[in-house]
Amino acid sequence: MRNSGTGPGPITPDGSPVDFYLRLKPNGEPELVEGVTPPGGSVLELGAGVGRVTHPLVERGFSVVAVDESAEMLERVRGARTVLGRVEELRLTERFDTVMLASQLVNTVHDGDRRALLAACARHVKPGGAVLIQWIPAEGHDRWHVGMGREEGDITITMAAVDEVSPGVFHATMRYTYGGDRVWTQSFSSRRLTDDDLAADLAAEGLRLERFLTEDRTWLLAAPFTM
Repeated sequence: MRNSGTGPGPITPDGSPVDFYLRLKPNGEPELVEGVTPPGGSVLELGAGVGRVTHPLVERGFSVVAVDESAEMLERVRGARTVLGRVEELRLTERFDTVMLASQLVNTVHDGDRRALLAACARHVKPGGAVLIQWIPAEGHDRWHVGMGREEGDITITMAAVDEVSPGVFHATMRYTYGGDRVWTQSFSSRRLTDDDLAADLAAEGLRLERFLTEDRTWLLAAPFTM
């Protein structure tokens, strides 16, 4: 099943409603980056979107390169160098103190795509650098149900539908509302991964799982293997 989206304003190829993401605020990500990156250090943000995290990182003095495959998203980014393209195919000439892969991209359904995402992280992080990854741990998928969600000020996020379409593969639709009258939906597929699954995929690309950074285990720190 393909990713898709509906609602006012532009919708990216992966179903993301641009106008909705413009309204979301950072949720602790800048602090996570700050905790593992030297002051004024370099950050490669993979899947940067509209700059929700990019902008506070720039304000903190980091040198940020923001990568996304959506031109509609990247044109909203300010203060950072932007690169339009697929993360899996990214090959920049420089390496970074910190590489960040957010938005649960690592839970992609296809194993080859996951390995390609992690390979992009590995080839762009400096020796001794940090790789920050946001994922959905297995227990997160196990808790998915219709009606779950949260509120952030005028924004409401609700899971409108979810089905396990094959063993360990889920297709879900999220419903986003803003101010009570603007409504978007975003449908996507996601694979349930265990800690061992992710650790094996990281190791295959020369990375090791260091530790989880948040109580809900949705953010983790990985690092390159040392020779």
